[in-house]
Amino acid sequence: MEMGFYFYTACCFLVIFSKGSTAIDTLSQSDSLTDGMTLVSGDGSFQLGFFSPGSSKNRYLGIWYNNIPMQTVVWVANRVNPINDSTGLLKIQSNGKILLLVQNTTAVWCANLTARVENPVLQLLDSGNLVVRDGKDSEPENYLWQSFDYPSDTMLPGMKIGIDLRTGFHRRLAAWKNWDDPSPGDLTFGVEFHGSPEMVLRKGSEKYQRSGLWNGDGFSGTPKLRLNPIFDYDFIWNDNEVYYIYSLKNKSVMSRFVLNQTQSVRQRYTWNPETQTWKLFSIMPSDLCDRSGLCGPNGDCDNNKLPACQCLTGFRPKWLERWNSSDWSD
Repeated sequence: MEMGFYFYTACCFLVIFSKGSTAIDTLSQSDSLTDGMTLVSGDGSFQLGFFSPGSSKNRYLGIWYNNIPMQTVVWVANRVNPINDSTGLLKIQSNGKILLLVQNTTAVWCANLTARVENPVLQLLDSGNLVVRDGKDSEPENYLWQSFDYPSDTMLPGMKIGIDLRTGFHRRLAAWKNWDDPSPGDLTFGVEFHGSPEMVLRKGSEKYQRSGLWNGDGFSGTPKLRLNPIFDYDFIWNDNEVYYIYSLKNKSVMSRFVLNQTQSVRQRYTWNPETQTWKLFSIMPSDLCDRSGLCGPNGDCDNNKLPACQCLTGFRPKWLERWNSSDWSD
């Protein structure tokens, strides 16, 4: 009798422990996510929860890599409306609207749906994409809303950066203001049209660096981009949309594309499992001559010369004193 009781208790403990430790990737109407709880994608790659960046005490809802020791955030919901306590709560309503609340009353961020839905669920996918879908839909990729449409400073494999030509909707990256503040800085990256489309990095209104025009196979300013060992990319341009997208050549490699406001650059990192750190794979602009229009319309840029900007034959600096102070635009 006594042995049977202990066996029953141990089994109950095992069941309860197993149930409590099982990671979930989906939030339904009857559920909510509070500070301290997380969603984990099915394959364990990504995690959704509340975090505080750098030395800040503010709380944000974000997505980060789950299976590495260094917390690396790839998406933030309430970038411009931080929570200053631990009362944040995430829920999905019966109409599919996502709400991020403080003290279960004040909304600091929300996402609305345009389509009607019967049984909405919020799910964190293995790609790092947070999506709303109809739980009764037999086609699980019929997303009604997705975080990939509203990127922060990071581009992940499978994410589109570009324009929906039917609606004019832009998907572009915007850097964190600084390491402690994920609100948008003035460094942005997206698609622009100048006869043919190109990828442009802007610092405020200034065109800071560009890929060169799309020629059907690649970008004129980065002709050797396809030769890299890490990723493949596509540039889709049709009547409906124009966008840049990339995929990893080796699925076991982790690589991310991120904007750095502090250095005014876009960087690609790959994860080094041996050192357990992110390794810089590429950076743009990589030198002075990668800057767009640095030397003005009648100048030539050469990193091997000092100054790097030289006037073309037949031209001279318009303002010599400004030229000597490293303003080479005239």
